[in-house]
Amino acid sequence: MKIKNAISAMRFRTVPLSVSGVILAIFLASGDYFVKWEIIIFLLLTTVLLQVLSNVCNELGDYLNGVVSAQGRDASQALEDGSMSENSLRTMIYIIVGLTIASGLAMIYFSFGSLFTLESLMLMLLGYFAIKAAMHYTLGNNPYGYRGLGDLYVFMFFGLVSVLGAYFVCTHSFGSYKMFLPAVAMGLFCTGVLNVNNIRDMENDRGRRVTIPLKMGERNAKIYQTALITLGLGCMITYFCLTFPNWKHWVFLLTLPLYIIHLVKVWKYSGKALDPQVPFLSITTFLLAVLAGAGYYFCIFD
Repeated sequence: MKIKNAISAMRFRTVPLSVSGVILAIFLASGDYFVKWEIIIFLLLTTVLLQVLSNVCNELGDYLNGVVSAQGRDASQALEDGSMSENSLRTMIYIIVGLTIASGLAMIYFSFGSLFTLESLMLMLLGYFAIKAAMHYTLGNNPYGYRGLGDLYVFMFFGLVSVLGAYFVCTHSFGSYKMFLPAVAMGLFCTGVLNVNNIRDMENDRGRRVTIPLKMGERNAKIYQTALITLGLGCMITYFCLTFPNWKHWVFLLTLPLYIIHLVKVWKYSGKALDPQVPFLSITTFLLAVLAGAGYYFCIFD
């Protein structure tokens, strides 16, 4: 297997979105508590490895199920032409699982000082489910990504688990009820990325798997997309309204025009013409997480 094929299968372009919730949580936690750099490093590394694991498993799962994204992918094409084998991709998966477990255990150890506290054991259990979810989006006998459940899993793991879990690892606390607002917001934005991806792929997916856009139709899926983005922004605005006021909190609103541009183009285009909106929304959400988190963190020093 060529190195370029392996790198293609990892799809590193998806990493910014996957770490968005964690970065936001790290900033929020660091504004309230002292967070050790070792925890931050292994928290981010574990998140990246989980995303890479999901990507590689998705490449193999889509290939085995005869489903290829409408935009085409180098790794899937490499499997089809024989320049990458199933066994080599499975070996990659085993290696990434091992690295993910090692990084996750290091994260837990540096956070709690032991792998045998109740909190550590609960995080290990959560890690097991995270690895299982990453692997079975398209792999296995009954992949949830083909049953219209992808939105639910993305909302849970990229939103609630990502933000609340990272905050807990950093602070040993879930904070106040207000922490649910940024967690829900990140879940909604990330679900929006999946939804626009599925709107783009509707014709390609028809008859092969079930997605929310195929269930509700393109127009309703675009209404759904609008609701996801609008509610996500509403949650972020509400969160900062409930915290002590500071002008730096509102720096994240610089991304508002980008979200508007995204929605305008979602309503204007269909099919492959929507392809640029997947990375556009991913990067916009990453920028929002960085700006919102940094705004909260640096306002502490006023």
